Parts: sequence; structure tokens; C-alpha cells
Amino acid sequence: MTTRVIIVDDQAMVRAGFAALLAAQSDIDVVGEAPDGAQGVELSRRTHPDVVLMDVRMPEMDGLEAARRLLEPAPGVTHRPRVLMLTTFDVDDYVYEALRAGASGFLLKDAPPADLIAAVRVVASGDALLAPSVTRRLIADFAKQRSAVRGKPALRLKGLTERETEVLTLVARGQSNGEIAQTLVLAEQTVKTHVSRVLTKLGLRDRAQAVVFAYESGLVAPGE
Repeated sequence: MTTRVIIVDDQAMVRAGFAALLAAQSDIDVVGEAPDGAQGVELSRRTHPDVVLMDVRMPEMDGLEAARRLLEPAPGVTHRPRVLMLTTFDVDDYVYEALRAGASGFLLKDAPPADLIAAVRVVASGDALLAPSVTRRLIADFAKQRSAVRGKPALRLKGLTERETEVLTLVARGQSNGEIAQTLVLAEQTVKTHVSRVLTKLGLRDRAQAVVFAYESGLVAPGE
């Protein structure tokens, strides 16, 4: 199955480079490009991509606001793509907010080409791009800064079973389903079921939001 992608970035050469790289893959189809967030939202509404590569800093409308508009429920809008944020900086407050808004992860613009291709495939499959340790560090630092808002997330943890809480903790520490299965001595399919229940109970979209939630609720402390 072909993954439909649009690229939203204010630099024409970046768009062209990413488009050429991705279009060369037999399983990826670049269906459009946009120079700012506002046009990116409009393009996404028209083309219904599976994945939106979204630059963080852009004129007119930045990537954060565009991601919010694409991912937040809205009357009459049934299509919500996966959003992969692109940033030049490895520490960027916009990244935190984008993850909280529902973005499926982020990638540095100077990442190797193979990483970009892999990232698109990971996000398109419904998973979150959380493998790089820098992502977990950013989320941890952000959660530490926002420790004052942990009350409400902490209350929501009470709706989880002991096993679900264990699974969420390991997700937040960056473990894959296979690694969690080994840690807890469970079948991988059982872990997938637990992860799905955690997301449903907490009203979260994917693993990226689950990681942010775990830190903000205090379940996992920065630096653990």
C-alpha cells in the first residue's frame, strides 16, 4: 500500500529535496507541497495524505498551529493525517507542544536520508517516532518545566489497572512492544492489547501522547 505524503516547509529547496528523496521510494507518493502552515492545512484537507511532514518554524502560520488544526477534532472534518514535525534545532519548545497536540514525533532536518524515509514509514504505520534518545530527553525536560500542571493527568492514572500502568511506564521509557513483552514476560500481542487499552482509557491518540502524559502525570520522572 502506498503512503501519501505532503511536505510543508517555507524553504523551497528543502521541499524539493525531501520530495525527490521520498518520491524515489516505491511505497511513498508525494501528493503535494506547501510553503506555510495555512496552505499546508488547506492542502491536507484537499489531498487527504497519510503523513504530513511539517516544519516547525514558518511565516503566516507556524507548524504548531497547523498541526493543531489538522489533529484536533473539528465539525465536518473526518480525515486526520499523521504529522511528523521537522526542526533545525534539537531543543525546541514547539516540539513539545506539537507532541502534546498529537504529532506522531519529530525529526531533525539534517538527519540522514535513510532516517527520513524510515520515519515516514514508521509514522504511517500508526506508531510514534520515539526511538531517538533526544526525543525522550526533550519530553522529559518539558515535563519537568511543567510539573505544576500534573494534578489532572495524575488523577486520570487511577483508571488504569496495575498492569496497564506498568506498560505505560515502559512505553514512556522508550521500550518497543517487543522489549516490553520481554521485560514483563508477556506475549507481544498481549502488550499491544494493553497499550491499546491505555490509549483508549486516557483518551490519547498514540504512543507519543502516551509518553508526554506519563511524564506530565509524574508516573515517570525526568532522568529515570
